[in-house]
Order: sequence, then structure tokens, then C-alpha cells
Amino acid sequence: MELMNIARVRWACRRGMLELDVLFQPFVEAQYEAMTDNDKNTFIRLLECEDPELFAWFMGHEQCPDPLFANMIVKVRGRAAP
Repeated sequence: MELMNIARVRWACRRGMLELDVLFQPFVEAQYEAMTDNDKNTFIRLLECEDPELFAWFMGHEQCPDPLFANMIVKVRGRAAP
């Protein structure tokens, strides 16, 4: 899988839900460039999921069934924690 350039990743982080925007955008700005290619691929695939699904996983309403996605969710949420 070919990695997206940072501008495309930033664009993909713009969601229909503000709650997701405030998680994804700061994470990408602070962490994306330093991530491994595997983590970048996982993050990009995660961004391909639908907003309601992402919202449920990130807000803890549902457990993400994909272990790679679940690990990335922890990383993104950890970056957002005060």
C-alpha cells in the first residue's frame, strides 16, 4: 500500500463530526511524520471507516473489533488526553 502524503492525510482527517476533527487533526500534526510506515498505513485505513463507527470506537461506546485499529485508537486518544 502506498502511503499518502501529509496533505492528503490532513484532508482525510477533516470529518463530518467535530469530535473526530479535534482528535485526528492535532494527532496528525504532532505524530504522523514520526510514525512507522505500518502505523501510518493503519491510521490511513482507520480514516477510511465511517464517521458513526469511528465516533462509537473513539468515545468508548463500542469496542473496535480490529486489534490494529484498537491500538491506533489508543494512540490517538492518548495524544488528545490532557
